[in-house]
Amino acid sequence: MSLFGTAGIRGKTADRITPTLALRVGKAIGNQAASDGTAVAVGRDGRITGPALLQAVAAGVVSAGAVVEQLDMVPTPTLAFASRGQYGVMVTASHNPPQDNGLKLFHDGMELSAQQEAEIEELVTTSPDPASWENWTCPSQRDVTDTYIDTVISAAARFGASPDGMHVAIDCANGVAARATPSVLRQLGATVHAVNSHIDGHFPGRGSKPTPESLESFRQFVANQAIEFGIAHDGDGDRIVIINSDGDIIHEDTILAILAGEYVNMSSADSPVVLTTPNTSARVDSIVEENGGHTRRVSLGALHEGLLSLRDAGESVAFAAEPWKHIHPYIGDWIDAIASAAILTRLISVTPLSERRQSVPERPYRKESIACPDEKKKTAMTAVSSAVSESFDEAMIETTHGIRATFPDESWFLVRPSGTESYLRIYIESPSVESLTEEVSTLVRRAVARVNK
Repeated sequence: MSLFGTAGIRGKTADRITPTLALRVGKAIGNQAASDGTAVAVGRDGRITGPALLQAVAAGVVSAGAVVEQLDMVPTPTLAFASRGQYGVMVTASHNPPQDNGLKLFHDGMELSAQQEAEIEELVTTSPDPASWENWTCPSQRDVTDTYIDTVISAAARFGASPDGMHVAIDCANGVAARATPSVLRQLGATVHAVNSHIDGHFPGRGSKPTPESLESFRQFVANQAIEFGIAHDGDGDRIVIINSDGDIIHEDTILAILAGEYVNMSSADSPVVLTTPNTSARVDSIVEENGGHTRRVSLGALHEGLLSLRDAGESVAFAAEPWKHIHPYIGDWIDAIASAAILTRLISVTPLSERRQSVPERPYRKESIACPDEKKKTAMTAVSSAVSESFDEAMIETTHGIRATFPDESWFLVRPSGTESYLRIYIESPSVESLTEEVSTLVRRAVARVNK
């Protein structure tokens, strides 16, 4: 199995994300930084295992002869911001449970490309000798949080209006977004009601993944107070979930469409691009086209590579996003839910969220997950592809980014292997979503059962 998933390296600290691995990864990225003559910024989220893993990464970087800049506890977007012009390592498992941890690697404000990850993996495997002792360095402390916050606030001023006095609730999941989002919104002028805003690696307030179930108490809080809308993050601050004043979770693709429409409308390019992924709704395409742009899709986890590819082709990318995760090229090339929170707050201060939602064509949408062992995913997907071709001859089938079937009435479904968990993921958008979900789920379960025999 490859070391990297769709969002860095992630897993249980008991047997996968160990100090030994962190040391090797630090040494590998330090080797690259030393070759380039640049430094490595290193940060972590609030997990209990974070300090030890951060020190192991730093030791590896130092032993490779590169300079370490320790940021300590910061949101992932802040670490990405600090990696501009150099490298970065964020010790985080994002939305995973507290017993997990992981490593997200950055170069010049972007997560590493597949090619760069392959180079790092090769260095991790071969573990080259350390640099000569006289080239070892001493880690230094660096604080970029205030500069990052100022950058987000300044960039958000391009959108909407000052939310002076607007009541906004924020649930930081006891994660490191608590070090940025509440401050950003208060400095914008909003009245902020913060919950789960003390950092605790056990995530005692709720699970670090913002789901309808884990957000139940927060949703009730928003609904029972005079609050315009709510914002929920994951453990490291790169995901955002938006909650309406009535406690209803706004579909992630509706939020994506709202932001995409704003960026396209503000772009000076003739036909600006919104880059997204195969699992996003057709509502995104509708809003983008309505505002004079067009969409392009890349595999989940490949937004950064797609962004670079489109730029190399001379395209103007106004916005890039997958569900819950947004890249704001106007600010930088990293996924940044804190920037999303700031921009949405200013936009909603002008036009209420309920009104903005009404402008987005929402169709019934479902997601399912079918358990599948990691080592069987490739074989299972081959079996699914054959079954889909036999069962849905009226659909246009694409296999570039998973298996996506699009029907004449613009209904569609996508099946793809998860890059972080032992599942095949199913996404479906259709007026007949219940029956189509049942049909596709049954097909996928049968395919997985066949390869498990």
